Amino acid sequence: MKNQNFSSFLTNSKSNISDVAILMKNISKRFPNVIANDNVTFEARTGEIHALLGENGAGKTTLMNILYGMYQPDKGEIYLWGRKVKIRSPRDAIRLGIGMVHQHFKLIASLSVAENLALGLRNIGILLPVYKVKRFVENFSRKYELEIYPDAKIWQLSAGERQRVEILKALVHGARILILDEPTTVLTPLERDKLFTMLRRMRNDGCSIIFITHKLKEVFLISDRVTILRKGKVVATLDTRSTNPEELAKLMIGQALPRLNNISDTKSYERREVLRVKDLYVLNDRGLLAVKGVSFSIHSGEIFGVAGISGNGQRELAEAIVGLRAVKSGQIVIEGEDVTNFPPRKILRKGVAYIPEDRIKVGIVPDMSIEENVILRSYWQRPFSGRVFLNFSFLNEWTTKLIQEYNVMTPNTKIPVKLLSGGNMQKVILARELSLHPRLLIAVYPTYGLDVSATQYVHSLFLKHKEQGNAILIVSEDPEEILALCDRVAVMFNGSFLDIKSAKNLSVKELQLMMAGIKI
Repeated sequence: MKNQNFSSFLTNSKSNISDVAILMKNISKRFPNVIANDNVTFEARTGEIHALLGENGAGKTTLMNILYGMYQPDKGEIYLWGRKVKIRSPRDAIRLGIGMVHQHFKLIASLSVAENLALGLRNIGILLPVYKVKRFVENFSRKYELEIYPDAKIWQLSAGERQRVEILKALVHGARILILDEPTTVLTPLERDKLFTMLRRMRNDGCSIIFITHKLKEVFLISDRVTILRKGKVVATLDTRSTNPEELAKLMIGQALPRLNNISDTKSYERREVLRVKDLYVLNDRGLLAVKGVSFSIHSGEIFGVAGISGNGQRELAEAIVGLRAVKSGQIVIEGEDVTNFPPRKILRKGVAYIPEDRIKVGIVPDMSIEENVILRSYWQRPFSGRVFLNFSFLNEWTTKLIQEYNVMTPNTKIPVKLLSGGNMQKVILARELSLHPRLLIAVYPTYGLDVSATQYVHSLFLKHKEQGNAILIVSEDPEEILALCDRVAVMFNGSFLDIKSAKNLSVKELQLMMAGIKI
């Protein structure tokens, strides 16, 4: 299928298409020391949204990378609409009507939407190809309410808009099968709802959509059926309406999740003020005020939550506290010392740990090994280094311990972190920061990219740190996470705190309203 006629795609119906769009039969894929897929059989129907659910490292993305031609299976067969096919590359997949939107977008930031879409297209001629692509954008935008402006530069777009460009890119290549890898990870709740509306319209037009996720709530919001992978094997395929979150969680991890309890019966530490922020003003990357007169304090043995939709100043607030962003005016005091505009290393040496929003650009060095990444904060200190050289023996032992403790799925400690899944990258960051036993932890979207069991484990670690008398600041868009963990909650809207309330006195619905700017 060489970039089929776009108008014919727009009127394509289900009637002449086999009910089973995809059959991956007995697929196996092995990497060094890891079996990613073990004799997997997976089926998706025409006109359905099929969720592919599993823990980090369960083999979900590997299986779909095989369908998209990025990997070759060691064993197994692939059938599309009843016909056996060989997919040797993404070019073959695109020709066969398969599109994939990766977790980390593959767009050229300096080019416009139309220019990105024109790359790789055939049959549009050499005269004014961008102009022709603009017409395709307009057609699809009207049909699926994509709200995409073809002349906009990619770097000017939000994460949700970039994702819509990726979906549009698949559609203009003639995709009838669309794979989305963890598509909501970087989206706001509003952007997620828009995405789901669009996917339902595509399903109703006969597209087959495979939705890779580890979020149980999303399975029930969007999917018709769900296949669960665990340790590279299919454990079940179910109609979504016939199951429940407890059953799916048990299938994912092999056991029921314990309930967490955020209650302190006794306090063996002296309650003290660990962090005070007073009348803080901070600029964003464009030189505009992102934080406007924010004041609050956090005490030992307290988890303080900052809730809000992304883009309301939360990231800039966290970066200012840890010294990564200059403070325009105001004061930051940690353990009684004014650290306003101190360099990051000096702040971190005061027992502060930081889990950043952007794990790729800020949290890790992708080309370095896991061993090297877990000592980025302490490589110059004993026992990690001697007078001249690193203590490689201790480093390997230390990293192996952290990998086991945090269940990082990796064949060894020496592979580059960029080869890990997004969730496992996040685990490496968490392992590094929490292993330093910080007195103050600043965590921005700490469970970003983590599956349900890993999220539960991180939450238990936070509660353990709280019980030990440490202070924690959590930034999150998830109202349920905030209310489950935090003692007090500040809602950030348009750069300011709308209010600070006790978590006990808030419901999920009330917190959602406040995040939308409604004071209650």
